[in-house]
Amino acid sequence: MAKHVGIVACSAEGAALCYRTLCSQAPAAMGPHRHPEVSMHTYPLADYMVHIRSGNWPEVAAMMLSSVRKLADIGAEFAICPDNTIHQAFDLVEPQSPIPWLHIAETVGRAAAARGFKTLGITGTRYLMTGPVYAEALERFGIACEIPDEDDRERIDTIIFRELVNGVFTDPSRRYLNGVIGTLEARGCDAVVLGCTEIPLLVDPADCPLPVLDSTRLLAGAALRRAMQED
Repeated sequence: MAKHVGIVACSAEGAALCYRTLCSQAPAAMGPHRHPEVSMHTYPLADYMVHIRSGNWPEVAAMMLSSVRKLADIGAEFAICPDNTIHQAFDLVEPQSPIPWLHIAETVGRAAAARGFKTLGITGTRYLMTGPVYAEALERFGIACEIPDEDDRERIDTIIFRELVNGVFTDPSRRYLNGVIGTLEARGCDAVVLGCTEIPLLVDPADCPLPVLDSTRLLAGAALRRAMQED
């Protein structure tokens, strides 16, 4: 029997993509129409944003812990969080969690190392791009990272919170992201992390200037493999 996956969600579009990806990839390994048992819990994004905006990561951790405890109570055997930004609270969550977790940035780092990438451009919310989540995770794999300039960070953040989390995906925003990614390529990046879990719904790898590391789908794939592992 596959393990029961718990999803600690934050924003709806990214969490939905992660769930759909996990379930759509599973039949190739598990058989037609089959996937692991999956449960999800989320508080409203607005509640998270109160604490994210004020930099109150202990309160973000408290919300994540509340979610994971609810999931553990209904049988989830490990947890994932398809939101990069709130991983800044991960180190406060993991020691108190009743079940183990997969870390999204470590999952991306492992995939980047396997593909031989050396310097990754990081896209996501301004909290993620300027925060420690990817810098610390990638350092463990000997991988460097670059972030967009301040004006680009602010514009990307605006696109995420005004458009992507609301299910709005436009060609002008896609072209803008591709332009920023092209700038990161010029600065020496050999791949880009789509580090807001909604960005993969906007950026098309086929016309992106750099190879993409899709944090949402990579996490879903890692969760599927973990669910199928025997202890």
